[in-house]
Amino acid sequence: MLMGDDEDEEARQAALLALLNLAVKDEKNKVSIVAAGALKPIIGFLQADNGSLQEHAAASLLTLSASSVNKPIIGVSGAIPLLVNILEQGSSQAKVDAIMALYNLSTHRENVKLILNSKPVPFIVDLLKSCRKSSKTAEKCVAVLEYVVVFDEARDALVSEEGVLSVVEVLESGSLQSREHAVGILLTMCEVDRFKYRGPILSEGVIPGLLQLTVQGTPKSRSKAKMLLHLLRDSPYQRASLQPVDTLENLVYNIISQIDGDGQVSKAEKMLAEMVQASMQRSLRHLQERALVCILADHQAPDERAGGLGNRTPNSDRRRSSQVNSEVAKAMVLYSASAEEQATTVCFLARH
Repeated sequence: MLMGDDEDEEARQAALLALLNLAVKDEKNKVSIVAAGALKPIIGFLQADNGSLQEHAAASLLTLSASSVNKPIIGVSGAIPLLVNILEQGSSQAKVDAIMALYNLSTHRENVKLILNSKPVPFIVDLLKSCRKSSKTAEKCVAVLEYVVVFDEARDALVSEEGVLSVVEVLESGSLQSREHAVGILLTMCEVDRFKYRGPILSEGVIPGLLQLTVQGTPKSRSKAKMLLHLLRDSPYQRASLQPVDTLENLVYNIISQIDGDGQVSKAEKMLAEMVQASMQRSLRHLQERALVCILADHQAPDERAGGLGNRTPNSDRRRSSQVNSEVAKAMVLYSASAEEQATTVCFLARH
């Protein structure tokens, strides 16, 4: 029915739905459907004037492209430019399915260049601007951008289409996975040419989102956020020359001192204070647990202490307990300090 001359579009839609039902959550059926020759008519339906038929075709490619076997086949079939065209002109649902399908295809390395050649960045940016930044659609948009931004054309298009701001917005309010992709995009741009892209990234107010990510992100995104903060410094980034004094706080103050606009500086400083406070809360809990262990050890019976602690003496236990209690006291000072006093307090306590 898909490959016949039947002009009944409702019948074609029914056939596509039947294929979808067979392919969903069934890897073998996905491969069999493509092997049976269904790909050619599905691609043809992407160009249909009937919006509903186009949506069904995009949904079919989304499902079929989830198969690792099908990714290279679909990539060279001519479907990618048509999916990008749907991003430009399709219905809202067709656009969502198209970006999902493009994401599936982008995970196959050879397809990334094919996607880039279709010039998708302006349309991905438009979709990213219009969708909720915490949505799955936004996640797939930034995921595809992270794949293509390794190329000059994609980076330049992202800047010219004012897409950096949308990426920063995802970094601030997206899902954990979205934020990881977003910081990956910005990090790649700076690693390739920090002098070219540092300004556009800083001008979109990226610092508060990066600070939040260093505390609340995935391990990978936390690491990327710290690397990006190093790259955003005024001085050239030289990994070998980093010194212990290059704390996250120092890096941030170095960056925000160069940002124009009192609002951005104030927001970044507030985020830094909140980040320090959150870090101190975790440290306080950890030190309290250590202090509790010492207290329990101090109350052990003499024979238990002698038998269980080897060469350690009561005096050494008291010194250890005193040291931990001192650390707890320092953490409590930080925790109770006002936001603007915390950074200064960190430096003071480090010297005592």
